[in-house]
Amino acid sequence: MNTEKQLRWGILGTAEIAQKNWQAIRNSGNATLVAVASRTLDRSRQFVDLCQGHVPFPSVPRALGSYQELLAADDVDAVYIPLPTGLRKQWVIRAAQAGKHVLCEKPCASSVADLKEMIDACEQNGVQFMDGVMFMHSTRLDQIRQVLEDGKSVGRIKRIAFGFSFYAPDAFHTGNIRVHSELEPHGCLGDLGWYCIRFALWTLEGQLPSRVTANLISQSGRADSPGRVPTEISAELMFEGGVSASFYCSFLVENQQWVNISGTKGYLQVPDFVLPNFGSQMAFEVNNASYQVTGCDFNMEPNVRRFAVPEYSNSHVRAQETHLFRNFSRQVQSGERNREWPELALKTQKVMNAVYESAMSDGRPINPA
Repeated sequence: MNTEKQLRWGILGTAEIAQKNWQAIRNSGNATLVAVASRTLDRSRQFVDLCQGHVPFPSVPRALGSYQELLAADDVDAVYIPLPTGLRKQWVIRAAQAGKHVLCEKPCASSVADLKEMIDACEQNGVQFMDGVMFMHSTRLDQIRQVLEDGKSVGRIKRIAFGFSFYAPDAFHTGNIRVHSELEPHGCLGDLGWYCIRFALWTLEGQLPSRVTANLISQSGRADSPGRVPTEISAELMFEGGVSASFYCSFLVENQQWVNISGTKGYLQVPDFVLPNFGSQMAFEVNNASYQVTGCDFNMEPNVRRFAVPEYSNSHVRAQETHLFRNFSRQVQSGERNREWPELALKTQKVMNAVYESAMSDGRPINPA
């Protein structure tokens, strides 16, 4: 029987991703959901009815018709904010001023300056801030780190490469908020590139790149958007010590979400670094291929080792989104704030905005620092 104290959550907004995190809160074991707020009571009621019918809480979370009502609730300790990026700043700051701990969806803000204000508000009001990158809480990362540091599997890291994309139907390009320049100004870069940047920063233990260049391949905007947003972009990140990273993200290429970490002795591959492939294991591979020439024979021999951890892809007590809410709740209940999480979010924001600036200026090199 679980005896951990329950952190009381509210969800501020009814975006689709909040349905997944409703279940994560339910599965966490140390948290409960008290209320869900939307701009209209009908919308929040629909959301609660849908999720409660699928993954019920013992006590039905309240449906609220305004964000302000949620922030005023005395029985809410923390809020999860999946609002559009263009709206997050004001509601993160208001949540902090109301004394609520904040789990913020990514990308956190439209600009580095906005995120600094958000983090400062949390600091001044004594509340925890964290962004909602689920893979950061996967147990797979611990094993990847062990392999990277064993000295023989990858060796000295030289290159990190990513591909993250999905093929969006026509309806997406005409109606989704991710192609609205005020709501989601960074388009595919904010939606997908944030993950690539974060994984690169994690791999290099928080080191910022010294130079960023990017190529805007395509952009679009729905009819009511004031401007266009990136729908296909590539970027190159250069780090001190001769390490480089690249990523390609797109709304125009079918599903892929891979990362390769290459070094002086081999390379490590993760085929599903953001949304794990369905199953009860999360895996990755290391290849230490050998090349031999014998007379006229030229042979490349693979040497592949598979690693896996017993972690479910989603919808389980041992899934990365559940670990996210469990870890956040434990952090708050410890009574101490972890300042590494907002610092890492700010570094990610700096790199993302540098990529965007370079892409919008025909690839001009930018120093994120």
